[in-house]
Amino acid sequence: METGASSFGAYVPDLPGCMAVGETRDEVTKLIREAIAFPIEGLLQDGLTVPLPHPAALGLCRVTICGTPP
Repeated sequence: METGASSFGAYVPDLPGCMAVGETRDEVTKLIREAIAFPIEGLLQDGLTVPLPHPAALGLCRVTICGTPP
């Protein structure tokens, strides 16, 4: 998570275009979880492989996909 002058932001390098910006840390946390889930759910629905996260990103955010925790 990055801190700006009046906002917070987060991005996921392993999912191109996956980012979130909000006024508070809590808002960004909620938004980035949603932003992560969306492309992963799409990959699963299309029968495609979900890329493994970069080792440095493991444990930073936990996301539940399709009702099953990771």
